[in-house]
Amino acid sequence: MTWNPHVTVAAIAQQDGRFLMVEEEVRGKRVINNPAGHLEDTESFVGAVRRETLEETGWEFEPEAVIGIYLWKNPSLKTTFLRIAFCGRCTRHHPDRPLDKGIIGARWHTRAELADSSLNLRSPLVTRCIDDYLAGRRFPLEMLTYLGPIDILMSDARA
Repeated sequence: MTWNPHVTVAAIAQQDGRFLMVEEEVRGKRVINNPAGHLEDTESFVGAVRRETLEETGWEFEPEAVIGIYLWKNPSLKTTFLRIAFCGRCTRHHPDRPLDKGIIGARWHTRAELADSSLNLRSPLVTRCIDDYLAGRRFPLEMLTYLGPIDILMSDARA
């Protein structure tokens, strides 16, 4: 049997005490998630997190460090996710940019608001990545190596 985890990236951006989040519809249910998505073929991790954040929120995201690498199995889907979470800053907003299908909109929430049970979080990874960020976990971007062709969003030497 072949095991194929879904490789994803996520952005953690904090501004004025609030975190950039995404409200999206997943299987008919509204949920809150970090800006996140799947790594595409011939794409670096840094390029993927920049692309996903822009596509889901309209914000350009500049990754500054890796927060962690997470392995989680969704018990209802029986699907395993390998997530690389980055912290960084939002540099420019494109409010008129169309967002990905299923995305309702970008939202800014405090950590306390995310603990409110009325908000449906997409997975336990949502707050775990934020909590690790708040705990000060930071690893250099250089820990990630990309040996494929240079992608458009990965133009800096650090990636």
